[in-house]
Amino acid sequence: MWNRRNQILAGILALQIVVAVVIFWPRGAASEAQAEPLLANLKTDEVVSLTITDRDGNVVELARNGQDWVLSQRDNYPAVGSRVTDLLTRLQKIRTNRLIARTAGSHRQLQVAADDFNRRIEIRSTDATTYTVYIGTSGGGSAAHVRVADQNEVYLTSEVLSWDVNATESSWVETLFFTVPQTATVGITLENAHGKLEFERPNGESEWTMKGLTPEEKLVQNNVQDLLSQITSMHMQGPLGKTAQKNYGMEQPQAVIILKTKEGDQEKRYTLTIGAKLEEDVPSDSSVRRHYYVLSSSESPYFVRISEFFGNNLVNKKRADFLPETATPTPTFQTDESSSGEK
Repeated sequence: MWNRRNQILAGILALQIVVAVVIFWPRGAASEAQAEPLLANLKTDEVVSLTITDRDGNVVELARNGQDWVLSQRDNYPAVGSRVTDLLTRLQKIRTNRLIARTAGSHRQLQVAADDFNRRIEIRSTDATTYTVYIGTSGGGSAAHVRVADQNEVYLTSEVLSWDVNATESSWVETLFFTVPQTATVGITLENAHGKLEFERPNGESEWTMKGLTPEEKLVQNNVQDLLSQITSMHMQGPLGKTAQKNYGMEQPQAVIILKTKEGDQEKRYTLTIGAKLEEDVPSDSSVRRHYYVLSSSESPYFVRISEFFGNNLVNKKRADFLPETATPTPTFQTDESSSGEK
């Protein structure tokens, strides 16, 4: 009886192995030249919008605005168009010559299911045609599993990997929000809750001076240079939009920075305003909150997010940060012998 049962179990196992091989074994039925494009009717110049979603719930919406690409949910903040067209070109190159599976039962395992995916890309064309592509697990050798919605077939491609398609806004915009030449900057004013600091180097001299220094005080040049480096090249985490929300705190900013530049006979002034420190949910974990500061520039109509670390550094800057550290005297302790006297 036991031998008979073992034979039956062995037969079932063998059948399962055969089924798995049939489902998941890569099929090279077509050559690269013969294979059909995965998105046969997609024309990149007719695409009007892209929506990218990742498994953590992050979403980026990109839309065509004339000849340019923008973040439509951020008051049409300019996107880097070459990154969008590069993604569309890659999607257009995906071929169906590397068939991996043809049943719906494989979708969740390969993470190309409608409710379980690494990336979902929704593409809309001028004629209102919508294409939805799922990018799943790695197939090894710099390849990923892909599937088109409403089709069971899953293919392997090296054209698009999940990390090539980020659902974060910073991946699709130029994160350098504000910049001026350091060498042309001749004046800095930083005002926050700790007071007002004014630095200048008349006529572009190499050394900075600080207003209000006493004859005994010496300005630490490197610390001024560090401040200059930060505020002349300010990177953002992402745009917020053009409308000043009440919670942005711009009516009572936490820091205001004014830079004065001079190139030849031309002088310019720029203002950077740091508003409230806000927080938002992390999509992948609602119990975690991340913080950021709101920043605006006199050179842009947009409000943007900057990192908590960067914002804290400017909001908390004070006069003492630009002066030499005062040495703390080493405490002396009286020993029992030195303190003892004749009785």
